[in-house]
Amino acid sequence: MKVTVGLRISCRALLRNKIRSLLTMLGIIIGVSAVITMIGIGQGARESIKDKIASLGTNMLLVQSGSLTRGGIRGGWGSINTLVPEDVSAIIEKCPSVVLAAPVVRTTAQVVYGNLNWSTRITGTSPDYLTIRQWPIVSGKSFTDADVRYSTKVAVIGKTVAENLFPQMPSIGEIIRIKRVPFKVIGLLEEKGQSAMGTDQDDVILVPLTTARKRLLGKHSVLKQINVSAGNEALMIRAQEEITLLLRERHRIHSGKKDDFIIKNMADIQDAAASSMKTMTIVLASIASVSLVVGGIGIMNIMLVSVTERTREIGIRMAVGARTRDILFQFLIESLVLCSAGGILGILLGISVSEVMSIFAGWSSVVSVQSIVLSFCFALVIGIVFGLYPARKASMLNPIEALKYE
Repeated sequence: MKVTVGLRISCRALLRNKIRSLLTMLGIIIGVSAVITMIGIGQGARESIKDKIASLGTNMLLVQSGSLTRGGIRGGWGSINTLVPEDVSAIIEKCPSVVLAAPVVRTTAQVVYGNLNWSTRITGTSPDYLTIRQWPIVSGKSFTDADVRYSTKVAVIGKTVAENLFPQMPSIGEIIRIKRVPFKVIGLLEEKGQSAMGTDQDDVILVPLTTARKRLLGKHSVLKQINVSAGNEALMIRAQEEITLLLRERHRIHSGKKDDFIIKNMADIQDAAASSMKTMTIVLASIASVSLVVGGIGIMNIMLVSVTERTREIGIRMAVGARTRDILFQFLIESLVLCSAGGILGILLGISVSEVMSIFAGWSSVVSVQSIVLSFCFALVIGIVFGLYPARKASMLNPIEALKYE
């Protein structure tokens, strides 16, 4: 039997029972759309997390102070002052793989402007902090090394702070008070949005490191961390090793003793997050594919009913010369036509649902060609597997018994 003849006969048979054929395809439609939707949402979430981690800075390493243990209670990283500003200078000078390093101190304070006030994070750092974080200034300017050297009382504010303290007016040039200390606003940061940890990156004020330590925190305040930028992504591991050896030497940590600092590689964090989301996507797609199997069972049931209804027709075809493989081929084509039509409709529905769900999820869905091809091929496999038994049953009918069937 030619493929075109088989397709024509199959389409004619399926169109005789349009409602039944549509209901039979429904399982395949739902299954294919569910697989595409789950993969699309999962990949979109992975890209969203990747972008948020990338917003923290590229080629970046975070060096944090050590952990204090007192009375058996561990205070966590940053609970003891093990990093000093001199460490920053040493890292820049003696680590060839490092191009920039910026010290960071932090506190939370109530900021006042006129009759408005807002509680926010205050970060004391150097101008290189913005370069490492790839954080542009959209209005005004950043503070300079001279501002750090002379402890100038200037501030660069995030968008959230600007919206709450200057809702109807520009902020550049205005005077705000941080812990009763006047600071002149000289710059407005570009909006960054939420970080991968869910914190608002725009709810921050940046001031020179020395100003923060002298005016807001005290001279002996702890360096919360050092932000380091490697020359490129390939040098991150080498930079991490160089910093580790340097700080162990500077802090006089003997062989066999634990480090009094921790280095976090942002590339490792990004890879771990992407791997977790990939696993979750596979799990969701696997669960969604169960509905495809259920749809295949529905196709097998309907094909068995069709074989029973058309027993006499099968007998006539065999009587006029149709071979066993022709009957087998005919019913397999019917199963494949059902799955193909259901797959196409499922793809269209899946793309639409992915777009709708991405609106509620808060990130864009990523419907790839691979996910479409995968789900469609899976639907065709379902059609062959679950259509094979009814097709074989039809092809094995005795022509004489089939002709006598009423």
